[in-house]
Amino acid sequence: MMNLHISRPAALTSLALAMAASYAHAEPIAGTVLVTATRSPQPLADVISDSVTISAEQIAESGAGSIVDLLQRQRGIEIARTGGPGTNSTVFIRGANSNQNLVLVDGVRIGSSTTGAANWSALPLTSIDHIEIVYGPLSSLYGADAIGGVIQIFTKKGKGAPAFTAFVGYGTDNTREGDVSVSGATGGEHSISYAISAGKEKSDGFSATRPASGSYNADKDGYDRESAAAQFSLRLAEGHEVGALLLHSKLDSQYDNGASPYDVRSHAKLENASVYSKNQILPIWQSLVQYSQAKDDGANYSSASAFGYSQANTKQTDFTWQNDVQIGADVLQLLYDHRKEEVQTSGFELAASQRTTNSLAASYNARRGDNLFNASVRRDKSVYGGKNTGSIGYGYTFTQALRATASYGTSFRAPTFNELYYPGYGNDKNKPELGKNAEIGLRYDNGTTALSASYYHNRLTDLLVNTTPCPYAGDYSYGCAYNVNHALLEGLTMAASQQLGRFNLSANIDLQDPKDETSDKRLQRRAKKHANLMADYSAGALKAGVEIELSGDRYEDSANKVRMGGYGLVNLYATYHFNRDWSALVRWNNIGDKQYDLARNYTTPMSKLFAGIRYGYK
Repeated sequence: MMNLHISRPAALTSLALAMAASYAHAEPIAGTVLVTATRSPQPLADVISDSVTISAEQIAESGAGSIVDLLQRQRGIEIARTGGPGTNSTVFIRGANSNQNLVLVDGVRIGSSTTGAANWSALPLTSIDHIEIVYGPLSSLYGADAIGGVIQIFTKKGKGAPAFTAFVGYGTDNTREGDVSVSGATGGEHSISYAISAGKEKSDGFSATRPASGSYNADKDGYDRESAAAQFSLRLAEGHEVGALLLHSKLDSQYDNGASPYDVRSHAKLENASVYSKNQILPIWQSLVQYSQAKDDGANYSSASAFGYSQANTKQTDFTWQNDVQIGADVLQLLYDHRKEEVQTSGFELAASQRTTNSLAASYNARRGDNLFNASVRRDKSVYGGKNTGSIGYGYTFTQALRATASYGTSFRAPTFNELYYPGYGNDKNKPELGKNAEIGLRYDNGTTALSASYYHNRLTDLLVNTTPCPYAGDYSYGCAYNVNHALLEGLTMAASQQLGRFNLSANIDLQDPKDETSDKRLQRRAKKHANLMADYSAGALKAGVEIELSGDRYEDSANKVRMGGYGLVNLYATYHFNRDWSALVRWNNIGDKQYDLARNYTTPMSKLFAGIRYGYK
């Protein structure tokens, strides 16, 4: 794939062409509601932010092996992975790094306070109902780390009559998968809803590294993941509800660390628990109080010696009080948040093991005829100082199907515990990274044809990078974390879908320039362009589809000297419904048996086949 530099005039010209192509009058589509963009349920027609929703049906029919595989097919997202599905994964949103994006599970922030990133490999796909992706800075709503975007995962929720589902599957590399769930609601004045699910995945895998790697070992590197999730809620009275949400996932995965016969491996455990009370205090005032705790525990066994074991555990405790006040057709939101992070380590000792962040925020959402408006401000205060963020957005509805948007927002990433306190690397004088994003977009959707285009310009300052020699006094023999770099995340994202009888066609493409402005080099493991093409055909009980994944070249190093070539992959899948309750799926990934790189000298999956049987739907 050819290199393409994205200039502002070219991007704006492309956006104008997309606008012209999509201008038409049509009826609106109904139904989709988004929560993440404003922290409250909002019709998609009123959402200004660029967003994607992955539905329960799409997840079930995709046959995706992991949440990372599912996200890779969405616009604005790239991934890097150091081996098979159980190994370390990085998710880039609009060129922003994993620790510059926020991940929520049912409103609960997850991730490691030492690395600043979520453990994507440990997140189970089997417990997920749907996923919302909101692009752009959302620090004024969610605080630190929401620079590139927010991904919120919603676990299954009970409603209606009792329902039971089950799934079993088998595939290449002796991959086995199974899950069960039960859900429903009692109904009546004091209805109790419930949803309980559990799953297990296990695979023999393949060698995580290639022979050129200094860590190469020819043995297979498999994984074993177990998960369980539950939701319960009780309707106390009209407008008053209490509930609890739980998520547990444990991942044991192998990786390579040289030719030793020792079983090199890592253990990860995620545990989320929250309780909430949702109350209609007055006809115009709804209150949500939530108390949550999220744990991210990780351990590595790199050798048989005592120095081969290391562990880093994070516990985040959060109290949130959110108030939505209806002012005519407008909504004023007032928020208080208190978060405490605690870290325990072995093998190394941090200079500090906990910190608290207190936050106040306010937002306002309004609609006046064809005009949409939102604004939000937030104040976060922690050991790294106080940070103010804000955003403003405007949308105009030309027709019931066509809308133009523009927005501007600031954001920040908090220094991690490693960047502040790790011996010989961190320093407590380090400051947050800062972001300023401006974007314009256009969306057209009449229920049959959908087109969208978004141009964004996100300038980042005070990036924390390893600097040698270290400007701080002390023992920093190998450099230290220091606020020195600037970056620019600029790009154009376009997407289209069309329904043609029994065919559904869709495509998305990202033309971007994620650049370190200090060195004038492209950011590591990020392409200037990547795209997805998809088509499926439905005929009665059968649905079959093809996916094409395309990516340009990337660089493994910050100096842009170690190049990884572009690649193209073709995947096939099909589902067949025997009756209302029973269905089968088969998925064939990388049918061309293409060898490609997501990280230098790390193995990627070759041609893989997976098939399964499902009982029930949801």
